[in-house]
Amino acid sequence: MDQQERREFVRSHRTAIFGYGRKQHGPSMSVVYYVMDGDDILVSTMGGRAKAKAIARNPKLSLCILDEKWPLTYLLVYCDARIETEPTKVVDLMLRIAGVMAGKPMPDSVRPIVEEGAKREGRVVVRCTPYETFHSPPKHVHDAKDVGEKLLHGLGDAMPW
Repeated sequence: MDQQERREFVRSHRTAIFGYGRKQHGPSMSVVYYVMDGDDILVSTMGGRAKAKAIARNPKLSLCILDEKWPLTYLLVYCDARIETEPTKVVDLMLRIAGVMAGKPMPDSVRPIVEEGAKREGRVVVRCTPYETFHSPPKHVHDAKDVGEKLLHGLGDAMPW
């Protein structure tokens, strides 16, 4: 994938594995829905959750953008993140993500319910600014004839966002 194809891959998908460093043990990962804001990737989380706390310690994270079709394709995106708490932006993001999940925009009538939920849960925006991507072309076995030279993997490649 060239740089434009990588950006389009991120724009045209909706789920990612959100990876970040923990204080103890190995890295943590969770599945998240996301939306784009220009070139930034936005994720909603609760301010008290480990994702938000980890970003306060170290703003570096990775997002493994997933293609939800089989055979599974993915793109790893390295980001610098920051937490945003402005209530209107928090609710706007939650509504956008609900629309992505539902496959259609949310009606204005649900905004008050989402606002209340955002307050009760202490929701925040995680703004992820990509700086590099890593791609390894997918290989898949559909039947025995696919086993062979076509199945050998390369090293993949990193490219600035």
